[in-house]
Amino acid sequence: MRIFLLSSLAASLLAAPALAQTTAPTWYSSLPAALAQAKASQRPVLAVFSGSDWCKPCMMLKQEVFDQPEFAGFAQDKFVLARFDFPRTKKNRLPDAQTKLNEEAAAKLNQEGSFPAVVLLSPEGQILARTGYRPGGAAAYDTYLERLLAKK
Repeated sequence: MRIFLLSSLAASLLAAPALAQTTAPTWYSSLPAALAQAKASQRPVLAVFSGSDWCKPCMMLKQEVFDQPEFAGFAQDKFVLARFDFPRTKKNRLPDAQTKLNEEAAAKLNQEGSFPAVVLLSPEGQILARTGYRPGGAAAYDTYLERLLAKK
């Protein structure tokens, strides 16, 4: 029993540095702020429009792709990330100022009201590509995003 506990402790201590290296990506909640960072860093913006409490494909995209350490590592030096959420339940209601920012972003980039919508923008704000949920997890989505960028 003692050996098992010691080996479990050793394994978790060895795994800790690997986990610590993958930090959660920064998601902007303002399109102007995301575009300013994109210009400064010369990286495209990946803007996500979601309905976090009612849109099943939105929840799946977040869980299967955006919440994964693999995506965080992939996106870190490739994109400026922006998320615009449109929850429907009262308990998830956003502050009025954030709701306004989300609506302004949607008026520019998601006029059709698609959910989830993923819009790739140049650092200058030009739409490069539009997509949404795709099955296959973070690795498949990362590859797909690379292909979309390669076309532009």
